[in-house]
Amino acid sequence: MPKGRRLDLRFVKGRKSSNKTPLIPDLGGILRARKGSKISRYFRHIFEHEKIKRILGTNLAIMILVSSFMPVAANFDTEPDLSIITQETTPLTTEHGIQYPVKEILITQTYKLYHPGIDFDGLTGEAIYPIMTGVIEDVSYSRFAYGNAVIINHGNGITSLYAHLSEIEAKEGQEVTMDTKLGEMGATGRSFGDHLHLEVRDHGRAINPLSILPH
Repeated sequence: MPKGRRLDLRFVKGRKSSNKTPLIPDLGGILRARKGSKISRYFRHIFEHEKIKRILGTNLAIMILVSSFMPVAANFDTEPDLSIITQETTPLTTEHGIQYPVKEILITQTYKLYHPGIDFDGLTGEAIYPIMTGVIEDVSYSRFAYGNAVIINHGNGITSLYAHLSEIEAKEGQEVTMDTKLGEMGATGRSFGDHLHLEVRDHGRAINPLSILPH
């Protein structure tokens, strides 16, 4: 620093800017405004005033803190009715959609190209049941081929054939359930002993009955 000079530091206190804008706005000026909402202009003038900003700035945090401890009042006019409604309930029951046609299952011959079904061993007189619910489509009596046989239509192109029966108790057109007795096992037709021959067809095409029977 050059000799003979001194550093003179002075702290100048900043002057407060005086906000001479009135707290209550001029209603005449607001009403003469062509654009915007008159009400929004009025309240915006008040809340943007410097005095209001200072008040809100110091007290807003206190207001938020106090409101967090205030209990929320339930609106009973819009609350849903929480009363318990009791009613009688119906127990659910399940039923298997498919079953074997005999009670004692002993398969003696499986599905093959030249044997479009499966054979169940048994004794003459044992009850034969439908594998699924349906309607009796055909009842036939013969000394050849399938012998005494029943065909059931299960819908959706699915049919089942029960052959070599000794007795037939079902009638054509009869609706049957899985508890309906179709007839009794026998050895009628081209048979080499007591057994039931079962075939299942899908739109006329023979399929392996074991592919749909329970495993």
